[in-house]
Amino acid sequence: MNFTNDQLIATQKSNVEAFAGLSEKAFASFEKLIELNMAASKALMGESIGHLQALTEVKDAQALMTLQSGMVKPMAEKAASYSRHLYDIVSGSSADFTKVFESASAESQKAVTELLETSLKNAPAGSEAAVEVFKSAMTAGNNAVETAQKSAKQAAQLVESNISSLSTAAQKAE
Repeated sequence: MNFTNDQLIATQKSNVEAFAGLSEKAFASFEKLIELNMAASKALMGESIGHLQALTEVKDAQALMTLQSGMVKPMAEKAASYSRHLYDIVSGSSADFTKVFESASAESQKAVTELLETSLKNAPAGSEAAVEVFKSAMTAGNNAVETAQKSAKQAAQLVESNISSLSTAAQKAE
């Protein structure tokens, strides 16, 4: 497989388009993260001022304990909600990036395999053992990439499961 200028230009164009798309998605995710943090900060500031005002009206220890215990549950719910929103933003971005990288990886593996197959066909006589070792190493490398991708997906599923469990526990605490 010999690369022509047209193939190289098409590959570069594809790479630039993929980079531009990923950049847009990264900035969109960053904007969502900023919006989430701004909303959380604004809510926290308002609640803090409200709690400080409530503290000025406390007359005895019992009222203070009641006020403090009333603050714990809403804080836990808000923390769980923030975590869910953060996870949604990160997992959405991660899914987009994963799709692009898996596609690029598959294309690269295909191109390299085709190039090596063509090169190995022209190998000198008597080098069959070396060719087989090389093919075996390529297969092992491809299998390692697939295993890593599966492990990453399993880790993402585990995080999603943990967040779901946290949400369920927060709702049961109500």
